[in-house]
Amino acid sequence: MSTWPLMDEPSKVFPLYSRANVGEIFPDPITPLNASLGFQHTLEPGWRDAFVACGVWDDDLYDDQVAFNVLPGFGSYLYINMSLMRLFGVRVPGMSAEAVDLQYFGDMPGIPSYESERRDFDENPEFEAKAGQWLAEQVLGATDLAAYDTDRVEVDQIRRDRPDLSALSNAELVTRMKSFETLLRRLFKHHIEASLKSGVGLGAIAQLADAVGKPEQALVLVAGLGNVDSAGPSLGMWELSRAAQKPAVAAIFDGGVKGLYARLQASDAESVKTFTAALDAFLAEWDFRGPSEWEIRAITWGVDPDVALAAIDRMRAVDDSQAPTGKAAAKSAERDAAATEIRAMLAADAEASAQFEAVLNASALWMRGRERGRTTAAMLMHELRLPALELGRRFAAEGVIADARQVFMLFAEELDDFIANPASYRATLIEREQVYLELFDLVPPFVVDGSAPPISEWVKRSDVSTTAVTSGETITGVPACAGTARGRARVITSPDDPSALEPGDVLVAPITDPSWTPLFVTAAAVVVDVGAPFSHAAIVSRELGIPCVVSATDATKRIVDGSFIEVNGTTGAVTVA
Repeated sequence: MSTWPLMDEPSKVFPLYSRANVGEIFPDPITPLNASLGFQHTLEPGWRDAFVACGVWDDDLYDDQVAFNVLPGFGSYLYINMSLMRLFGVRVPGMSAEAVDLQYFGDMPGIPSYESERRDFDENPEFEAKAGQWLAEQVLGATDLAAYDTDRVEVDQIRRDRPDLSALSNAELVTRMKSFETLLRRLFKHHIEASLKSGVGLGAIAQLADAVGKPEQALVLVAGLGNVDSAGPSLGMWELSRAAQKPAVAAIFDGGVKGLYARLQASDAESVKTFTAALDAFLAEWDFRGPSEWEIRAITWGVDPDVALAAIDRMRAVDDSQAPTGKAAAKSAERDAAATEIRAMLAADAEASAQFEAVLNASALWMRGRERGRTTAAMLMHELRLPALELGRRFAAEGVIADARQVFMLFAEELDDFIANPASYRATLIEREQVYLELFDLVPPFVVDGSAPPISEWVKRSDVSTTAVTSGETITGVPACAGTARGRARVITSPDDPSALEPGDVLVAPITDPSWTPLFVTAAAVVVDVGAPFSHAAIVSRELGIPCVVSATDATKRIVDGSFIEVNGTTGAVTVA
């Protein structure tokens, strides 16, 4: 049986790990069931497959002394192996370890240099040649996302064919939960491939912009792309927020978010029925989305529609002039103008012009591919979540476990025995859940170099104190989406309670995953504690046309809620006015 909390063995060959990037999409501790059956269990091999598919090394590179080369858990918090990411940068032509650091670490202090861990075998002409071929053919030479579209069709069919889970036996529920492993591995392989390709494209755009003396245009050239899946919920919620302005619907919203979905369903007013039908169609498409959605224990919009309605409620007061489609169109126009300017500068150099067009196309294509792959995988993860919840509800109803979500405290290898002897797990699940909830108050080290410190030495969030910035002071982060905005700072630590956010406020968040995206529509700008130009907050901000600064260290603790701040997404400066 696996140990709890998770404390995987670090690699001695590839010793550097970070919460960068993975901490953004998986901010909380992972549950035993998700680690042994879901996210960690399938993303790890999928990520390994993706690296090999890129030609940077073969399977025999991985350290066979550890179970998780790419995605270990320390204190049940997941980490990304930055040694392997840096090696990827070393072996891909035009990339470097330093470029990878910029994309994933941003500007975080205390990061060990690549030189401190360089290995004799890092530079390898054979694999550099293979990676160069991959770059030319599969990154710059790609013209479509056919494999990703095929994945989506397959997962959509699985969702449409979802059986009545309440009619399945306990054993059938477990069988369904275990049936997605192979497909999830493939989906994660494709997602990571697109992520790596997207990172290469982003780096190449930055290099080209710098080479022509226009470094400030790098982020402009990857903004307003259109057809980015992670922006879809925001666009759908915006339409719902307009319909929610009708008097009968608005009156129900005004009664508060708690129990809102039930009140909407109970209404006989025609306008409310029309709204509810549109809402249900939206939820059928985006039921898997929600705070920390990669964790199968998470409460998604489909599990609790009031979580989605809270974001729609915040949008109701946003003026029509702030429609996300309009902002996205403006960013798209800026992108076209920047591309036209650079084309004119390169007109006399046919080779450079062709290179620019290839990089421009690839950066857009693989940014879309990254979000398409991620979204498709999240959809299938929800199909794992639902039978687990059904199983938990049954045993909770029988009084065997205290709460349905305690089922996520099981490891995959315990499921069959749990069904046969549920009472014997009661004390174990209670104990594991208590430990799990206590982990939320710990601050996982941002970097693990060689060995993870014991959990007993981790700082508690409740003990952390910082000095607030005062008028005129600036927090300097990393530019993520160009533009400047001023507004009242609203420090929000969870997307499931956005009640304090008003139109024109600046959203200050610790980290963001896709469930935060709808809040971007209400906000004038976004400031995030951690992140990089490649992070989710950056991608979505560029798509929705919101000035954004990431890697603004401790912004949520140093910026006083309600203070007036200016955000410069071009320079990365966040100034208290």
